[in-house]
Amino acid sequence: MKRFKDAINGDKPIFVDFYASWCGPCRVMSPIVDKMERKYGDKMEFLKIDVDECEELALMYKVNTVPSLMIFKKGELMWRVVGIQSQSMLEEVIKRFV
Repeated sequence: MKRFKDAINGDKPIFVDFYASWCGPCRVMSPIVDKMERKYGDKMEFLKIDVDECEELALMYKVNTVPSLMIFKKGELMWRVVGIQSQSMLEEVIKRFV
């Protein structure tokens, strides 16, 4: 929890992927998020949160459906979406925050 709070309050924007290991759509999103991390990791932090292991965070951010993707900047939630997203859409959103 402390690591998460420190991360979202940092100077770099942070992309958070709330997922579950049993979730089919999450397995589809994972390589897309990984690709975005390789491409934009120098400008944005990337963090994956397993909702089964971090239930408190999932409750705090009302993650009822996975995958839930969020971008935080200086502690503020700037963007949120649920479900499978295309690589081009994620890239477009990430470019707004880096």
